[in-house]
Amino acid sequence: MTTNTPRPEVLRYTAFSSAPDGGNPAGVVLDAAALDDSDMLAIAADLGYSESAFLTAPPEGLGGQEVRAYSIRYFSPKAEVTFCGHATIATAVALAERMGPGKLVFATRAGTVPVEVTEEGGTLRATLTSVEPHIEEIADADLAEALAALDWPAADLDPAFPPRIAFAGARHLVLAAATRTRLADLAYDFARLEALMHQLDLTTVQLVWRESAAVFHARDPFPVGGVVEDPATGAAAAAFGAYARDLGLVPEDAVLTLHQGADLGRPGELTVTLRAGDPRVRVSGAGARIG
Repeated sequence: MTTNTPRPEVLRYTAFSSAPDGGNPAGVVLDAAALDDSDMLAIAADLGYSESAFLTAPPEGLGGQEVRAYSIRYFSPKAEVTFCGHATIATAVALAERMGPGKLVFATRAGTVPVEVTEEGGTLRATLTSVEPHIEEIADADLAEALAALDWPAADLDPAFPPRIAFAGARHLVLAAATRTRLADLAYDFARLEALMHQLDLTTVQLVWRESAAVFHARDPFPVGGVVEDPATGAAAAAFGAYARDLGLVPEDAVLTLHQGADLGRPGELTVTLRAGDPRVRVSGAGARIG
């Protein structure tokens, strides 16, 4: 961005909560055409949120006449990420406030992500549809290193939920705690976990605890983004939905609720919808402007 070019407006929205002090905040730049990579990274670092989203014109042929289409990129305070769920939800809500609810489509570096925004009782709610997910096993040595960095004994894991790496736009290591107390006690070695995550190309570690058949609690360390913990993680929720279905832990048709952020004082709620015959995962949540 040249010195003569005015800096675009940087909006602040939260995702997965209808309250500005809940959910996960994101920066949103609705017109980033004048920004280069260093500008986007600088804005994200200045905001200090786990991610910020930057919109530019869509690639040719994306969407159609009845669909509003954009290219979107995501930056944490330290680096670009391929896909970010909460910043997608926040951006969709910001657009809907200006143009009304409806369908959107985003070209991300992970693939095409459709989003639909609806209004329910005065609250805007967005649903993203992930790229096609996949699941892979984690090597025993890498799992041992992850647990050591977290200071979690292996005995504290839920044996019904085997550790896996799950992808639905970004890679996440899924680990399930046997108790809510274990999930609540999160004081990890930032540098050690960050090094392992770079080695495995992970975006977050998705820590979950199962409250009931379809209700889970989640936490997401995010040291590779320069953030200790992500308050509500849409990409990880999508990956978790794919993981749970792939391992037969939930039905092929299922609606799951993930609670996240309460341990940080920013409670949020993510809805994960699985449909039989469609490998993609849908993640829904409310959004609200901050300030």
